[in-house]
Amino acid sequence: MIVLTRVDHRLLHGQVAVSWTSHLSADCILIANDNVANDNTEKTIMKLAKPTGVKLVIKTIADSIKAINSGVTDKYKLFIVVKSIDDVYKLAEAVPAIKEINLGGTQAADGKESLSSAVFVTSDERQELDKLVANGVQVYCQQVPTEKKKIFG
Repeated sequence: MIVLTRVDHRLLHGQVAVSWTSHLSADCILIANDNVANDNTEKTIMKLAKPTGVKLVIKTIADSIKAINSGVTDKYKLFIVVKSIDDVYKLAEAVPAIKEINLGGTQAADGKESLSSAVFVTSDERQELDKLVANGVQVYCQQVPTEKKKIFG
């Protein structure tokens, strides 16, 4: 069962590992990212940040889609973390079980629109989010569990 799908450009760090994982009572974190899945150094860094007692799985976006849709992850309270809006768009378009997306943090850059103090999107990313909302996915900005959700769309 997917308990949350989050976009966070930092992937697994203290806020995700401690605050969100315990708030959600998640017992498995899936890092869905092509670069990390293919980089042993990045994988090692992610494993060091893993909370005790929680399973950590790191897969490419394509392998994440296959695993979730196969049902092999159904036995877990699954917390999915992706690095970018493009990654979450690909994942949510292919995985009907994703019904909500938490925008926790994306990098600021010139030309990006601010959706919150920590979420910045390009026009292409905004279109991807608009499509997800049009398809019935709830999208919202929320950095920490104690913060009020800011609904997108």
